[in-house]
Amino acid sequence: MSRERMDWNRLISAKRFGLEEFHEERHENRSEFQRDYDRLVFSAPFRRLQNKTQVFPLPGSIFVHNRLTHSLEVSCVGRSLGNDVARGLLERHPELQQSYVPEIGSIVSAACLAHDLGNPPFGHSGERAISTFFSEGKGMKLRERQADGSQLTPAQWEDFTHFEGNANAFRLLTHQFEGRRKGGFVLTYSTLASIVKYPFASSLAGSKSKFGFFTSEQESFRRIADELGLLPLNTSPLKYARHPLVYLVEAADDICYQIMDIEDAYKLKILTLHETQELLLAYFDDERRQHMGRTLDMVTDANEQVAYLRSCVIGLLIKECTRVFLENEDLLLEGRFEGSLIKHIAPRPASAYRACTELSVQKIYRSKDVLDIELAGFRIISTLLELMIDAVSSPQKTYSQLLVNRVSSQYNIAAPGLYERIQAVLDYISGMTDVFALDLYRKINGNSLPAV
Repeated sequence: MSRERMDWNRLISAKRFGLEEFHEERHENRSEFQRDYDRLVFSAPFRRLQNKTQVFPLPGSIFVHNRLTHSLEVSCVGRSLGNDVARGLLERHPELQQSYVPEIGSIVSAACLAHDLGNPPFGHSGERAISTFFSEGKGMKLRERQADGSQLTPAQWEDFTHFEGNANAFRLLTHQFEGRRKGGFVLTYSTLASIVKYPFASSLAGSKSKFGFFTSEQESFRRIADELGLLPLNTSPLKYARHPLVYLVEAADDICYQIMDIEDAYKLKILTLHETQELLLAYFDDERRQHMGRTLDMVTDANEQVAYLRSCVIGLLIKECTRVFLENEDLLLEGRFEGSLIKHIAPRPASAYRACTELSVQKIYRSKDVLDIELAGFRIISTLLELMIDAVSSPQKTYSQLLVNRVSSQYNIAAPGLYERIQAVLDYISGMTDVFALDLYRKINGNSLPAV
């Protein structure tokens, strides 16, 4: 009995979201998917990532990763993964040579650039701060019917109590903000689908608070999914199988954040050189370790030694994730593959990866500096949310008018609906850099005044 499956010819489309009526084949040196990459690089939201926390507080004397450098590195790894997978698919299916399959590296690279665009300030603590403001904090009152008679639907409430950076990235890329053209960034359907790690509605988010699109963008995702032939798993609440290229974007992210966090921890002296070397060498068998040892003997600079080991590990994990993808092509196209690619790699690197994960939790993610930035992020974002939502709820107040006047006109802060007004506040706050959010917080609290 044959199973329903997705089709590569349909999954990879150069059709642009918002410009469907003008869709045409282009014959230029720069493909439509490379245009996606360039469009993202030159965008303001991408530039703002340079001032958004990845894990560690933004640099003092030692430069560690921020969201921008992380996204660029993920994009590089994603391009390698995509190119390797494309070569493997073309060897297996030579009839796809004239399709867009050779462009997979460009699609994954662009999607990797965009995958963190929706993250608020202060790393993952920013997401939690927004969610808990509505589920535990002063935002709980918004669940009830308001004085003007407005009330959030259950689905809209789930959007806020499970706020997710991935869903916010999809909104940022597709929503027609005030003064913007239809289609938002007007990216290709395939690039947009490749960033949605959790292709289902917020009501299916569960305890992990993971979902792929807000209620406001549900029909946009449905349109993209149906055009590309993603397999529907549920109609209400909406749920689809992942686009296969999502697994490559996810793998690139998994590889980079895990390995680069280890390198950052070494530079910040959270890990010793010996600890770092042992963690990274554990990915390899004895023969490969001996070969790498000879290279390490020639490189006397400790930072360069760590950089060399890091590059070897990334190369190994790219090879492993490519193998897993190609070996499971049928399951991926049938929407039956379970877990991430990294969870199916060979036993030795899988064991080493778990060791890195466990150490990261113990020594990195619970370190004082990381916890301090989370505490500050919670306080800053909660305060800004409270004041801004009060301002859009009571715009007649003098103080409300002062706050609203600071907001860019691209955000529809005076929308007639309660859901849309709250979304406008979240659009504004999640788009802030760490420094901007901190500066606004200080000014609101009277701790910082403009120069006079």
